[in-house]
Amino acid sequence: MQTTSQIRQTFIDFFRAEGHEHVASSPLVPLNDPTLMFTNAGMVPFKNVFTGNESRPYKRAVTSQKCVRAGGKHNDLDNVGYTARHHTFFEMLGNFSFGDYFKEEAIDFAWRLVTREYGLPAERLLVTVHSSDEDAAALWRKVAGLPDDRILRIPTSDNFWMMGETGPCGPCSEIFYDHGAHIPGGPPGSPDEDGDRFIEIWNLVFMQFEQLSKDERVDLPHPSIDTGMGLERLAAVLQGQHDNYDIDLMRTLIEAIADAAGTDPDGPHKVSHRVIADHLRSCGFLVADGVLPSNEGRGYVLRRIMRRAMRHAHQMGCADPLMHRLVPTLVREMGQTFTELDRAQALITETLKLEETRFKQMLDRGLRLLAEETASLPEGGTLPGTVAFKLYDTFGFPLDLTQDALRSQGLTLDTAGFDDAMARQRAEARKAWSGSGDAATEKVWFDLRETLGGSDFLGYATDSAEGCVQALVVDGTPVDSVAPGTDAALIANQSPFYGESGGQMGDTGVIQVAGKGLLRVRDTHKMVGDLIVHRGTVEGGPIAVGDEALFTVDAARRAALRAHHSATHLLHQALRHELGDHVTQKGSLVAPDRLRFDISHPKPLSAEQIARVEAEVNTQIRANTPVTTRLMDPEAAIQAGAMALFGEKYGDEVRVVSMGAEDRDHGRPVFSVELCGGTHVGRTGDIGLLKIVSESAVSAGVRRIEAVVGASALAWLGQRDTLLTQATDMLRVTPADLPARVQALLDERRRLEKELGDLRKKVALGGGGGGEAPASAPRTVAGVAFVGRLLADVPPKDLKGMADEIKKQIGSGIVALVSAGESKVSLVVAVTDDLKGTHDAVALVRAGAAVVGGKGGGGRPDMAQAGGPDADKAAEALAAIEAAVAG
Repeated sequence: MQTTSQIRQTFIDFFRAEGHEHVASSPLVPLNDPTLMFTNAGMVPFKNVFTGNESRPYKRAVTSQKCVRAGGKHNDLDNVGYTARHHTFFEMLGNFSFGDYFKEEAIDFAWRLVTREYGLPAERLLVTVHSSDEDAAALWRKVAGLPDDRILRIPTSDNFWMMGETGPCGPCSEIFYDHGAHIPGGPPGSPDEDGDRFIEIWNLVFMQFEQLSKDERVDLPHPSIDTGMGLERLAAVLQGQHDNYDIDLMRTLIEAIADAAGTDPDGPHKVSHRVIADHLRSCGFLVADGVLPSNEGRGYVLRRIMRRAMRHAHQMGCADPLMHRLVPTLVREMGQTFTELDRAQALITETLKLEETRFKQMLDRGLRLLAEETASLPEGGTLPGTVAFKLYDTFGFPLDLTQDALRSQGLTLDTAGFDDAMARQRAEARKAWSGSGDAATEKVWFDLRETLGGSDFLGYATDSAEGCVQALVVDGTPVDSVAPGTDAALIANQSPFYGESGGQMGDTGVIQVAGKGLLRVRDTHKMVGDLIVHRGTVEGGPIAVGDEALFTVDAARRAALRAHHSATHLLHQALRHELGDHVTQKGSLVAPDRLRFDISHPKPLSAEQIARVEAEVNTQIRANTPVTTRLMDPEAAIQAGAMALFGEKYGDEVRVVSMGAEDRDHGRPVFSVELCGGTHVGRTGDIGLLKIVSESAVSAGVRRIEAVVGASALAWLGQRDTLLTQATDMLRVTPADLPARVQALLDERRRLEKELGDLRKKVALGGGGGGEAPASAPRTVAGVAFVGRLLADVPPKDLKGMADEIKKQIGSGIVALVSAGESKVSLVVAVTDDLKGTHDAVALVRAGAAVVGGKGGGGRPDMAQAGGPDADKAAEALAAIEAAVAG
C-alpha cells in the first residue's frame, strides 16, 4: 500500500519527469488575491499568471498546494467530521500549463498517471466532459480508449470553470472512481449522483476562452491547463478506503488523539476524533503561515476552527488542554514535506495551549450562566438576545456556541435582540470616544475601524501582497477616490506594510492599482489598535475605494529595519548582563540606518563596558541561531522570563520573540526573550554586525545608546577608517604608531602652552615694555595701591594666576587685569585680604563688565571674574574699574 506521502511524491515525480517545474506550496494567506480569505484551490498562486499580469520562468508547473475552506463562499466547516470527504484543510495536487500544452497532453498525462503509476483499474474509471466540448470527448476515446458510455456529457456549469464574471474560463473534464455497486449512488448527471459510489478524484480545466462581458466570450491566444486532485481522496482510493478519515495520515492523527484523550478511536466519540484530526491540520498550518487567533477576519475563522475542535475535546471529557499535545504527531507526519510546521512548532504549540486554556475557562463560566438562564425557559422557548450578548460581551462566549448549546436543548435564540444589544454597545463606544491629538481626525479613524474592522498584517511572512482599497482619507475626510498629486491616507483589508509602533518606524513602498494610479507610501501607522494607515502621494492616475492593488514594501529598507530591531533585543540583554538587572528599556527608535536605545542606569558606561557589550552582541550575531516567535498570555510570558518592551500595548495574547544561543551563564535556554510585535530577522546572523557609536545622558538616571548594524555599521566603520588614514598620512606614521605620535604632540603642546603662559605672566608682571609702570610700582588711587593692566590675547584661565602673583608683590592693594581678544573681553579683579572690608572684587569687576556689554560677573570679595563681547572698549572697562576704586 502506498502511503499518503508516497502518493504525493509519485505525483510530483511524474510531472517533473514530463518537464514540469516543482513549485512549493504557497502560504494559506493568499498574497495575490485579496478577495480570498484563504488559499482554497491549487490554481490560486498562479492566478496572475493565467490573467497575464505575471510571468514565470517556466511554462509547466506541478504543485501540492495546501488549502483551507472554512470561511466565505467555500466553507466546509460545519460538515467536517460528519461526512467521508469534507475537510477544512486539504492538499490539492495539480499540474499546470501556461500557454504550453493543452487538452491532448493533459488527458494523456492524467490517464497514464492514474492507470500506470497509481495502478487504478481502467474499468473502475469514468470521465465527464462539458456537453459543448466534443474535442475532449474525442480525446478520451483516443488516448484512454474509453467507450462513449463512460464519457458523460454534463450540460451544467459544474463542468465549466470561470475565474469570475470576466476573465479566463473554459470547460472541465473530471475523472471519477467507481467504488462498486455495494455503495449506494449513481454516476454524475444521474438522479442518484449525490450518493457515494462514484467519487471525483481529478478535475482537468481547459482554460481556452476569455469572458469579456456577460454576453461576449473569445478564444484565448494561448490556452492553458489547470488541474486539481485532492490528495486525501486519491489516497482513500489507492489505500482501498471509502472514507478519507481512514487513510494512513488521518488514522495516525486520530489514534494519537484517542491515546491522548484515553478514548476509543472507533467508539462513541468517532465524530469528535475526526473533527479534531481535521482541525488540528488547519490550525497548525494557519499558525505556521502567520495567522493568529483574533476576533476579526482570518484570525476569527482560525479561532472558530480551534474552538470547534476544543469543544469536541470537552465533549469527550478531556479535563486538560488536548490539542497542543498533538502537535508533535502532526509535525512528524507532515513536517518533512512542509518544513514551516517544524519551524513554527513552538508557536503552534503555545498558541493552541493558550487558546484552549482560555476556552475551557470561558466555556465553564458561560455554560453555567447559560444553564441558569435556560432553566426557567419552557420547552421550545427562546433565549433573550440580551442574555446572549451578555455571554458574548462579558465572558467572551461566542454567539455560535450559544446557538449550538441551545439547539441541543431544543431552544432558539432571539438573534434580533442580540444584534440590537451589539448596536447599542457600538453606539455608546462611539459616543464616548476621545482620542489624542485632533479629535475630529481621531474620530475618523475610530469610525473607519468600527465600519471596516482591523487590517490583516501580512508582513511577518512577505514583503508583497495584494489588497483591496477599503477607504481613502484626504485632510481628515473620507473620500471615494483620489486624483494624482494628492496626499492621501489609504486603508486596505490586508497589507504587508508595518505600521509604526513599539519604536519601529513604519514601512515605505508602493501601492499600485493595475492600469490606474499608485500611492507612493512615505510612512505607515497603526490607528485605533490594528487599523493600518498608509500615507503618501497619488501618482500616475486616480485611485478609488474598491480597487484591488499590489502592495510592495521597500524590501531593502524593511530588511534594514528588521536587522536594527532584532539588534535592540540582543543589546538589551547584553546591557543587563554587563550593568545589572536594573537595566530596563525607557524608549527606543528603530530606523533603517540606526537604532537608539534608552536604558535606566545612573552613570555613564566606560569604554571597557561598551566594548564588552558590543562583543557579547556580536558573539550572538555570529552564532546565527534562528529567531523564533510564539504566542502566549502576557503574564505567563513575563513569568517565563520574557521582557516587555517600553511603550508597547499588549492585549490578551502577545508575540514572544526568542533569539540567540543558549545562555548557560544565566541559566537561560536562549539569550533573549521579549514581548514584541515588530518584524525581525530570520536568524541572528542576518543582523551582520553591531557597532555602538555613542553613549550619552538623556535625563537623570537614563542613558542613551546609539548603534548601527549591518550595512550601516560597515559604512560607519568605513568612514572611521578613512579618517584614520587621513590622520596617519598627515602625521606620516602607521596606524599602530598613531596613539604614541598623538600623545607626543599633546605633550609638546602642553609644554609650549606652559612656556607661553610663563612668558605672558612675565610680560604682565614686568609692564610689557609699553610704557606702563611695573607691577612693583602701583599707582595710589583713593589711598590704596592699584595695579591696572591691559593685556592682549591672554587666555581667561591665566588671568587669576597673574592677579595672585601681583597681589603677592604689592602686599596690599587692588589688581585689575583686562584681556582683549578679537571678539571678547575677560576681566579679573583681585583684592588683598586687608581691603576686603572696604572694597568688593565682585562689585568692581561688574563695573568693568558693564562697559564691554557683559552681564554681571561672579566670584568672591577677594577675587572675581567677568567678561563681555565689546573688545574695542577694553581700555574703558579698565578705567571704569579704577573709577569704582576711587569711589
